[in-house]
Amino acid sequence: MTQHKQASSEDLDAFLAAVDGATPLSRPDRVSFEAPKPSPRPRQRERDEAAVLGELLHAPLAVDDWLDLGGADSFLRSGLPRTLLRDLRRGRWSIQNHVDLHGMNRHEAHAEVAVFLSESMAEGRRCLRIVHGRGNGSPGREAILRQLVKVWLSRCQEVLAFCHAPPCDGGDGALWVLLKAGGKRR
Repeated sequence: MTQHKQASSEDLDAFLAAVDGATPLSRPDRVSFEAPKPSPRPRQRERDEAAVLGELLHAPLAVDDWLDLGGADSFLRSGLPRTLLRDLRRGRWSIQNHVDLHGMNRHEAHAEVAVFLSESMAEGRRCLRIVHGRGNGSPGREAILRQLVKVWLSRCQEVLAFCHAPPCDGGDGALWVLLKAGGKRR
């Protein structure tokens, strides 16, 4: 252990004489090690995405929804030009993301679709494929998920249009979905 002693006036005078005429180092050559500031949280986007999830997961299913969309092979949001749906059907949009709902019950599928749409929107992906199957494994061989997915998509305001995929991409067991443009939000 070292002991510190008080500097005497002689020591202080000797030190000042030794550094007399010295030039201090300039400050700009110093490196500052500040922690990077966190990026701002997009709280409104988070609230919007949570609202979309809530809308998809908890909105009641009306009989009109079943009748309006159950047998429809496509959907176009009101006020949009029919050319948008035509271009989607013709494959003029490239599929940027997909999800397969095979083996899921309707509750699992509902949650999966909601998360899939939310993540796709956040990543700026516009054209999606949702494989819901043809219902061959369902009781009574009814395509319950096919009908439900159409209803869920039609309720989501971010969905502009959807249609059945061509046979090479799943046919009536899959949907092509077009979302609103919004760009990458992350």
